[in-house]
Amino acid sequence: MATTTETTAPRDKVSYRIKRLLLGPPLITEQLSEEKLSNPIALGVLASDCMSSTAYGSEEMLRILVPVIGVAAFSLLMPLTGVIIFVLLLLTLSYRDVVTVYTRAGGSYVVARENFGPNVAQIAAVALLIDYIVTVAVQTAAGTDAIISLAHLVGKGYTGLDNYKTPISVIVVLILMFGNLRGIREAGRAFAAPAYMFMFAVAIMLVVGLIRFMVYGHLPHANLHASGALHLGSAGHGLLYGATLFIVLRAFANGGSSLTGLEAISNGVSAFREPQGVNARRTLVAMSIALAIMVFGVSTLAYYTHAIPYTDGNPTVIAQEANLLFGNGWIGTVGLVYVQLATALILYTGANTPYTGFPFLASFVAEDSFLPRQFMRRGHRLAFSNGIVVLTALALALLIVTGGNVDRLVALYAIGVFTGFTMAASGLFAYHLRRQESGRTWKLAVNLAAAIASALVVVIFAITKFTEGAWLVVVLFPLGVWALIRINRQYRAEAAAMETMPVPGADRPTWRRHIVYVLVDSLDLATLKALRYAHRLRPDEVRAVHFMVDDKHARQLMDNWEDTAGTTVPLEVVECPDRRLRRAVVELAARTTSDGQTALTLLLPRRTYAPVIGKILHRGTGDAIAKAVEDLPNVAVTVLPFDVERAVEMLEAGRPPAP
Repeated sequence: MATTTETTAPRDKVSYRIKRLLLGPPLITEQLSEEKLSNPIALGVLASDCMSSTAYGSEEMLRILVPVIGVAAFSLLMPLTGVIIFVLLLLTLSYRDVVTVYTRAGGSYVVARENFGPNVAQIAAVALLIDYIVTVAVQTAAGTDAIISLAHLVGKGYTGLDNYKTPISVIVVLILMFGNLRGIREAGRAFAAPAYMFMFAVAIMLVVGLIRFMVYGHLPHANLHASGALHLGSAGHGLLYGATLFIVLRAFANGGSSLTGLEAISNGVSAFREPQGVNARRTLVAMSIALAIMVFGVSTLAYYTHAIPYTDGNPTVIAQEANLLFGNGWIGTVGLVYVQLATALILYTGANTPYTGFPFLASFVAEDSFLPRQFMRRGHRLAFSNGIVVLTALALALLIVTGGNVDRLVALYAIGVFTGFTMAASGLFAYHLRRQESGRTWKLAVNLAAAIASALVVVIFAITKFTEGAWLVVVLFPLGVWALIRINRQYRAEAAAMETMPVPGADRPTWRRHIVYVLVDSLDLATLKALRYAHRLRPDEVRAVHFMVDDKHARQLMDNWEDTAGTTVPLEVVECPDRRLRRAVVELAARTTSDGQTALTLLLPRRTYAPVIGKILHRGTGDAIAKAVEDLPNVAVTVLPFDVERAVEMLEAGRPPAP
């Protein structure tokens, strides 16, 4: 009569059940093609970082100029804004070329790798990885500033939220991580709307400002001497209104933060629907046009209203502009609340952009063996979960260390992204230089100009911001590139060692005798399972071995072994008086295989318990023993798991557990 064995699928761990509850059911790999973004959603998700920098780009320029040249800073603000928009034009033309030629995600990293080789490409990799980390910190800190500014203006100086700036920013970053771990499609739907809300908010401000200017011939002015406002410097004379070239360059470097995030679309091309290159190009152009209008508009409003930065960052310049334009009535309050909430939301969702770019880029770098390969693994919801978690951890550390101070964070900001711009434009220049194609001269000129402009911004930023924190990025850059190249060297060395094929027929055994030792700690179902498996291997000899580290326990085990009918294998006891169990196992294995003709398999029963209480009540030595004998020739280790928790449940249910 035939017998059947009941088998059941292993139960999910508690950690997996919690993950499923929080993130939803897992997505299968075939659904990856469905996790793509339409152009409108892509604009909201990928352009949030770039467009949200409008909220602080002009303010960061004024923060440098006002203490030096006073009111003249507002006049110098417009020419600097014009230069920034010109750089934006060059970069847009260059990155339009990038997404046309390289339709795979990766942006400047892929461009540099294809044109300069993998080692040089690590400069772009480190640049972008650092930029993504800083972007999360800057955007969340600036978003929290927008909330606090709203409290200042609506509450007439209320500062109760000031002390909670860092905790609020930390909570927002954790929410962003959660949203992205759920998968790119759901994150996109949630994070696209704020971008359009912010664009509408800036559009309202510009329209109201234009109407008020046409009706009254001027716009209301901020109080330049308000408590907490930056001290006004004395304006000089001449072309730069008394500011030195160094100060102007510092202001330009700060304003360059308005262009960060421009590379996000090229780094996330694979997130677009087909045809990916065409859709990415259209979205890039739309984003750049919107950004240019908003940067110019916010700077123009600052020029006419004289909205001045405050020492502690609150209220922000854009909050002051909204307050001045909309007035103090209830309509003005509603307008101010809308603008500030939209600003906070896009800044927070701008911090979401790196959650698309960082994991994708890290996966490409890992695929090239320059980062740990864990970054290539897709998680529960098809997102690159390891990259998302690492990005979150590093951004949180940066936020906590800097106290969420936007001024301190901006000093770390633009070097990374403009280095990426330089690598992308230089790579495209090299790409077109090797080809004869229509429009080649124009493409060469655009990419060369973009490369030079970006490289100049990097140099300006490194010099003018060195003492303000840029030194950290300058130091981390070469260290990061060295670390990535070192990881690659290790991977290549391991591959070379493992792929070296010996002589033909090396897969045949070289021993004549095979012995199996079952290491016994107690006589139970786990031991019986190991003994049963040992017989199935059909070795020349099976032995049950106990290492005596406790005399009383060993005598009890021997008595139990003699009294049982559950096994036909005799028990061998090896004395271990110094209790160095691993050393005793190694010595026994070495003696057994010393003739060079004997192969030894060690079977180690592993009892698995409830996840938490098991670690407290039991200790496991199987892995340590396996590691101890791994260098011995002709010795193999097999670990056989036995689920003790399941055996307990079967016994409580009235069914006898079996090995």
